[in-house]
Amino acid sequence: MWGLQACEPDAACNTIVDTLNRISLAKMNDHLLALTGVGSRDPRHPGHAKAIAYIKEQLGALAYYGWKIESQRTVYQGIPLENIFASIEGATAAWSGSIIPPLPPSTTSILVSAHYDSIANRTPGWRPALDPAPGADDNATGTAALLEFARVISQGVREQLRSRIVLAFFDGEELFFKGSGAYVSSLEKPYRYKAAINLDMVGFNPLADRLDLLWYTDVSAGLRDEVMKANRLYSIGISPLNPQFAMDGNTIMDAAPFGLAGIPSIALCQRYGDNDSTFPGNYTFHTVNDTPDKITNARLWLKAAKLTLATALELAR
Repeated sequence: MWGLQACEPDAACNTIVDTLNRISLAKMNDHLLALTGVGSRDPRHPGHAKAIAYIKEQLGALAYYGWKIESQRTVYQGIPLENIFASIEGATAAWSGSIIPPLPPSTTSILVSAHYDSIANRTPGWRPALDPAPGADDNATGTAALLEFARVISQGVREQLRSRIVLAFFDGEELFFKGSGAYVSSLEKPYRYKAAINLDMVGFNPLADRLDLLWYTDVSAGLRDEVMKANRLYSIGISPLNPQFAMDGNTIMDAAPFGLAGIPSIALCQRYGDNDSTFPGNYTFHTVNDTPDKITNARLWLKAAKLTLATALELAR
């Protein structure tokens, strides 16, 4: 279903096609149901710890394939936050260390991120520590995709890669990207990230297979173009794919801290801004009604996952 054709008579490219075709919508949906099933992933709610345990359990099951699983803990206004990282080396990279350390000058990393926390503060009287915040579209869709990336990357494409792939499950995005901000602040210069790609809210739109492509500061223009090229090269079929310049980097997405730091970064989401003829508005996000039944465009969700991973693998090969 929605299979991709080989982009060019090129072994690495064809391996990427095979990898993209292994992305399973059913497996992503299983992850989404598990993540929404904890009740709330707000860091003040008991369900947050259950979500962390689930993510680590799923990633830990793939450690045999070379994934290194790490955490970074931080605090925002007394609220504990935990970023989770899964990294895997390309076939030509060699590395040991912790918390994704700086690399030798000849080596770079590609970061793919999604935030796993949730919030329902648009529901009147909502209580963070007690009430549901299922966060199906925002952002169990992105989190589930990253978990599926870990599975399919484990199945052979690594041999075609020269760069490290880092999957970042950020916390505290709903508190104004406090998890990703803390991570970027902890990085040493010169930065060893070639690109940061963020996936957030990509399963709702019932009108069109549309994504908005937010790019952060002029340094990200080349990455923007790589995403648009991957959409064409791998015949993924996102249409429309709308580039939007986040002029000052303040757009609330986890790509923003990377862009402001000078690291090429983009965010993919189903719509950022006012409603139009290709997007009817999602009035359930940030409410207790952002439930799995609101994922009304599974085809878009799968295409968004394929475009994200295709771009990352192209940059890493």
